[in-house]
Amino acid sequence: MRSRQAAAVTEPAARRGLWRDLSRLLLFTVKRLLALFVTVLVGVYLTIVIANMGGQVDDLRRVQIRSEAAEAVRADRAFQDLPPQQRNALIERQVALEVERLRLDEPFLVRSVDYLQQALRLDLGRAEQMHSDRGSRDVYDIIVERLPATLLLFGTANLLVFFVSVFVALFLSRRYGSALDRSVVALAPTSAAPGWFYGIFLILVFAFVAPLLPAGGMVAVPPPETGWAYTASVVRHMLLPVVAMFLSQIFISIYSWRTFFLIHSSEDYVEMARAKGLPSQLIERRYILRPTLSPIVTSFLLMLIGLWSGAIILEQVFNWPGLGSLLFQAIGYRDTPVIIGGVVIFAYLLAATVFVLDLLYALLDPRVRLEGAQR
Repeated sequence: MRSRQAAAVTEPAARRGLWRDLSRLLLFTVKRLLALFVTVLVGVYLTIVIANMGGQVDDLRRVQIRSEAAEAVRADRAFQDLPPQQRNALIERQVALEVERLRLDEPFLVRSVDYLQQALRLDLGRAEQMHSDRGSRDVYDIIVERLPATLLLFGTANLLVFFVSVFVALFLSRRYGSALDRSVVALAPTSAAPGWFYGIFLILVFAFVAPLLPAGGMVAVPPPETGWAYTASVVRHMLLPVVAMFLSQIFISIYSWRTFFLIHSSEDYVEMARAKGLPSQLIERRYILRPTLSPIVTSFLLMLIGLWSGAIILEQVFNWPGLGSLLFQAIGYRDTPVIIGGVVIFAYLLAATVFVLDLLYALLDPRVRLEGAQR
């Protein structure tokens, strides 16, 4: 009877505790989303101002519009017999219509706010010079066409680095001071070089000295017709950039996570588990890997943020048709809508990475208390 009464009292208390934890997690999530949204807002607006040079690009656009209108009128045979005054008036009228269509007659401050609202809604407008492979001038279509290539390349490289680093670091933590352990420690400073640096040497060796792999691109030209042949071609073209990113991150990742494993493997509760005769695999999984999971996830996602920022140069080196090479080309063409669109997508990717990091850290580490928790 007493056990039933105790259970009846304990169950509502457990439910209240669960709802309290969920409400704290929800409040934490909302606050982090708002903070990241403000960060993205400021970053995108600064990009709009810088890409337009505070409005000076509008003057260049007006000059370009006038030049294109004058060239179109001169090239049209129907207007060749017009007097110069009428021809100039026609040019001025076409320039005025185009300036009104692009809203260049409005103050830049007003238009920058409109640009910001459109960018945050991913309503990125039309490109000025560039177009997608299908011929679309919409910036959204251009970016969506390039985004899967970037996600494929960087997602593959990051997952490979993560799993290889964890398993090798666990292996080395059991062999502290061995020749292999000292070799990894000695090679850790090589991660100071970015991925594109290794990529240049890999292209030189495996594409020119010993032509085993393609120097760049995503697929053979012309593309294979069958699905398996197309997939094999993509994998073959991915090898060099993935290896370049792998070499630039693997040794420092192994060194960092090996250090975490060594610190936790010397804790008293680990020594107690060994004294009890527990299997080594169980000790590593429950008493070493689990407590270090939070710093491992943090290190991995911070590494991912660094790789996003280096996508422009790496993709350009390997001629990989992703967002990085698209942004590089847009800067060369001075295509402001595409530049802003690319920066917006990268800002969203970085914000999503930081948000996932915060959320995972709050869930994985019991020492992290959410706001409102009892201390």
